[in-house]
Amino acid sequence: MKYEILFIVRPDLEEKAINDTFKKMEKVLVDKKAKVLSSKELGQKELAYEIKKHKTGYYFLINVEADSKAINEFERVATLSEDVIRHITIKLEK
Repeated sequence: MKYEILFIVRPDLEEKAINDTFKKMEKVLVDKKAKVLSSKELGQKELAYEIKKHKTGYYFLINVEADSKAINEFERVATLSEDVIRHITIKLEK
């Protein structure tokens, strides 16, 4: 199945920490045998509403081909991570 994953990283981190968080989240998928089709940093954007006292965040978009195990693990890690303030996974049509 193909999925599109969007996640937002806290804006108060240093640039290296932001990139490390992105690599860590991508690695979670790769370690579970997901095939990364594309990944992009969309940059810092203003949030529609405050999340955990942050008004902006760094957006990242990853398109993957994966099974549900990889997606479930990503969701678990993203939820537990203090650096990821929001994430969403969308299953793309066949």
